Amino acid sequence: METMITTTDRQGTAPMPAARMLGAYLAEIRSECLRYLRNPGFMLPLTLFPTVFYLMFGVLMNHGHAGAARYLLASYGVFGVMGPGLFGFGVSLAIERDGGLLTLKRALPVPPAAYLLGKMVMAMVAAVVVVTLMLLLGVFAAQVKLGLANMLGFLAMGMLGVLPFCALGMFVGTLIKGQGGAGMLNLVYLPMAFLSGLWFPLSAMPSWLQKLAPVWPSYHLNAIAQRVIGLSTAPVWPHALVLLGTGIVLLALASRRLRRHG
Repeated sequence: METMITTTDRQGTAPMPAARMLGAYLAEIRSECLRYLRNPGFMLPLTLFPTVFYLMFGVLMNHGHAGAARYLLASYGVFGVMGPGLFGFGVSLAIERDGGLLTLKRALPVPPAAYLLGKMVMAMVAAVVVVTLMLLLGVFAAQVKLGLANMLGFLAMGMLGVLPFCALGMFVGTLIKGQGGAGMLNLVYLPMAFLSGLWFPLSAMPSWLQKLAPVWPSYHLNAIAQRVIGLSTAPVWPHALVLLGTGIVLLALASRRLRRHG
């Protein structure tokens, strides 16, 4: 009996084979992407908010101003990228913590990081969908002239730029209850978009608000978006470093809270 228990214990602590681990990651990614992309309550608001705003202010009320259409394509594109990270991570994490799903996930024979990686890839896919719709509106409805390099850069901005907001959503999701998740995240999402110049140019805001704008990660992502569509010649690496550092710090804080509080 002692020999059998020892063998079982060793088998229980044996590392998962690489092929099985890869399959677990891929299965989690697939299930997260399908679950959210098939959910109209998740995808419709994320796609309609930025596209309708851009259609109203960048196309219908723009009166043919090419510079404004290009500027709003970048800023509303960033606004659209923020949503999948904040809500795809924050709201779902808060709800799943309350429902005990994270406790169940820990008991399953899957890598602990598969759950978070699945949500991260889901947010990246959703961000690419939003950015693609924005590009279609910009090019065909607002007549914004973009080269292939600009379009690819804008898509890359959306796919990678969502990651710091995933970390922010994950951190907020560890602090709030599931029922109040959407409301609390809107208190982060909407003021951050306004204060970082996504709805109105910072030059139209009071000087003290302009000085606070670099605090928000959306300000730095907007600076990158302005560069990739040709509105700026400033280097992007300082803003990229800020976003990278912000994402790492928030991810570390969120992971620490999850380990302690579940």
